[in-house]
Amino acid sequence: MNATTQAAEAPAKKTPVPMNGVNTPALFATIGVVADQPALAKFQFRANGKWLNGTHMQTTMNGFSGAGGEHERPKAHVADADHPAVLVGEDHGPTPVEWLLHGIAACLTAGIANIAAARGVKLASVESSVEGDIDLRGILGLSNEVRNGFSGIRVNFKIAGDASPEKLAEIVAQSKARSAVFDVLTNGTPVAISVEA
Repeated sequence: MNATTQAAEAPAKKTPVPMNGVNTPALFATIGVVADQPALAKFQFRANGKWLNGTHMQTTMNGFSGAGGEHERPKAHVADADHPAVLVGEDHGPTPVEWLLHGIAACLTAGIANIAAARGVKLASVESSVEGDIDLRGILGLSNEVRNGFSGIRVNFKIAGDASPEKLAEIVAQSKARSAVFDVLTNGTPVAISVEA
């Protein structure tokens, strides 16, 4: 069998196409470039916060570094955080712990969309519900035996697409395995705090 015959009989490699709103060719190109140049994988994201009043603060997210350079978004993203009235706030935005729940849902959902597209699975819908349990006696200083943060977080996905339930569950599992926010929450990350007064 000559090389031409072998090439004709070999299964054709599919060219990735955009799917689920994901630019799949760009995704695979990025993976290839980073595999060849690992230094491009180093990113630093930044957020700048400002107290407004009471428990209300606002964070602006704009510039970040990565892929070998500094980047600035066309328009900065601004997020408000506050506490509801029952927690002596004025409810100008979600509580910080609710933003954390949003973070895990957003990270896992983005991963699901990317992984499904990479595997050629067309998604019809992805919905998540996230719950976090917290005992306020910790942050109120009423108990040294209660942790300040969530004692547990539960994420539930309802997902539909043109694949079997088992394959869709595999996509969610792969998203969990690659999620930066899941990693931060489950493995812990050192946090350094400095003060300029």
